[in-house]
Amino acid sequence: MKYVKDNGVEMIDLRLIDVPGIWQHISYPAAIFDEGNIEAGLGFDGSSVRGFAQIQASDMLLRPDVTTAFLDPFTKHKTLVMICAVADPVTGELYSRDPRGIAIKAEEYLKSTGIGD
Repeated sequence: MKYVKDNGVEMIDLRLIDVPGIWQHISYPAAIFDEGNIEAGLGFDGSSVRGFAQIQASDMLLRPDVTTAFLDPFTKHKTLVMICAVADPVTGELYSRDPRGIAIKAEEYLKSTGIGD
């Protein structure tokens, strides 16, 4: 969060991919962000993302990946963008329909079997 303060970041844009493969995003004022938000994740309504969840079971977490952070050069307000994985808020496990989560699990599996690195 030092980067946010040192660089005058005003907004944080969290991005995820829906089931059809289209970028979705949620923007927050940088002032409400802290290390806890990044570690624990931020809650959002998964029913608003195509193919994710029904409204009666739609609470989900966005877990930002700080290694993907970059300043968006095209926004009016200085905006830091991070790509997120989606997690279940109860178990903390990656959500089974999140394309990024599926890719993370596939990569972990390949590494564990020695097929890939």
